[in-house]
Amino acid sequence: MQCVSGMTLETGPVSGDRPLSDISKIHNETIRAEIEEFLEIPEERDRTVRLFSEIDPLLQEISAALIEGDHEEVDKLTEQALSQGVDALEVMDGGLIAGMGIVGIKFREAFIFVPEVLSCARAMKAGMNHIEPILSASGIESRGTVVMGTVKGDLHDIGKNLCIMMLNGAGFDCVDLGVDTSADEFIDAVEENEATLVGMSALLTTTMPYMGVAIEAFIDTGIRDDVQIMVGGAPVTEEFADAMGADGYGKDALACVELAKSLLKV
Repeated sequence: MQCVSGMTLETGPVSGDRPLSDISKIHNETIRAEIEEFLEIPEERDRTVRLFSEIDPLLQEISAALIEGDHEEVDKLTEQALSQGVDALEVMDGGLIAGMGIVGIKFREAFIFVPEVLSCARAMKAGMNHIEPILSASGIESRGTVVMGTVKGDLHDIGKNLCIMMLNGAGFDCVDLGVDTSADEFIDAVEENEATLVGMSALLTTTMPYMGVAIEAFIDTGIRDDVQIMVGGAPVTEEFADAMGADGYGKDALACVELAKSLLKV
């Protein structure tokens, strides 16, 4: 489960005996409309409704502006929330990360595409520009170092970049290896940065098997037991991840963050 400023967000399956959460409790009309139109999986819809039902209306406005890719509005509202004394972590979790969670689902389900995601990422960066200095000054310790890369032969990076942005926002240090990443590059980055978690991404069915090649390379090098490996990407499934010997599978950016927390127990 995920804690957002004292709130608890369950990430497990919804019980068949429990009714879906009441979307009318969400103040922001844009957020309600986004959930009703784009969140088709009942568990995700219910989880998101319960999350936003507990978020302050001003932070809901930040999420809505981020989802719309309005970086100027996110910049203004983030500054406003902080000036009103809202905790920086609360603004980040309840405003920026919560909004980007919906963006990630929409991208995964092909409701939006790269240009829209880039606009949303720019909006999140506008908010983080206010928050990062506060977090740095507070001396909050990193949750851990994550090495991220799109596997060899694959040049797609928008999903990986979205995960990195979410991981950074959640307090992880990320080493971005970019695209077309070889097994040796993953291994070298883990050793150089003393990372304990690796994230591999693939968008093509032809490049997915390289995840297994890279994991085998970690075994051959003798450091497989020293690192957790998570995989993801549009064609990747949990069954495939298990077959490749990965430690976990994240279907979108929000799931990636939750998986990272779970694997590193932070």
